[in-house]
Amino acid sequence: MVMAWWKQIRVHLISVLAIALVFTAGCSVQSEAAQDPSQLSTSDGVSPNPVASTSSDSFSNLPRLNGEATVEFVVRGTPITLQLNGNDAPITAGNFADLVNRGVYNGLVFHRVVRQPEPFVVQGGDPQGADPAFPASQLGTGSFIDPATSAPRYVPLEIKPEGADTPLYSQTFQMARVSQPPALPHTRGALAMARSQSPDSASAQFYITLADLSFLDGSYAVFGYVTSGMDVVDQIEQGDRIESARIVDGLSNLQTPGA
Repeated sequence: MVMAWWKQIRVHLISVLAIALVFTAGCSVQSEAAQDPSQLSTSDGVSPNPVASTSSDSFSNLPRLNGEATVEFVVRGTPITLQLNGNDAPITAGNFADLVNRGVYNGLVFHRVVRQPEPFVVQGGDPQGADPAFPASQLGTGSFIDPATSAPRYVPLEIKPEGADTPLYSQTFQMARVSQPPALPHTRGALAMARSQSPDSASAQFYITLADLSFLDGSYAVFGYVTSGMDVVDQIEQGDRIESARIVDGLSNLQTPGA
């Protein structure tokens, strides 16, 4: 009976952490909206009522990855290898690969590390973290500002159901009433995009899972996995930085707008 009580408490605590990931990962909003996600509006640059789609054609203004690519992060002086899956998540993987190729992630900080009560995630990628003087307490509210438009660049929520030909866009599986699991699940070492409450609010911030987190499946976009260096990920502490990030294979698969 005591064990059953503890299991219920543990599930509740983990669920709270998942909600915190949504409410504090202000990848697409400024600080005011991050404090109150219900206040999201088109003035934040994110539509509060996105229209679901099964085609990536409407996102031709965004980078895409046609195939796979291998990314190497160096953290604590040691490499971490990330395999990006553009076959199942072409827009999400393409956005990440483009940011790596631009050098956006070089020097950025891991601003959230959650291991208690159980291993959860390490999260980073806020472009504001490139400034050592930027308050650590405000990290988690920044987006990538596209120099071509001088505006934040957001990517749609992109999750491919297992067995489907194309991903579902701009809706969670719950919103779209999809019952099958995703093609890219939240297993340990999954690489996924953090976002605010709005589905289409991911920009640059990402997280790596420290355990199997199936309850996040269908709600967040996984686009790759750690294939080497997970022991390094396990040692990441809040405040650690990505010393360097580069594409070591598959750069030719990256397609950028106008190219």
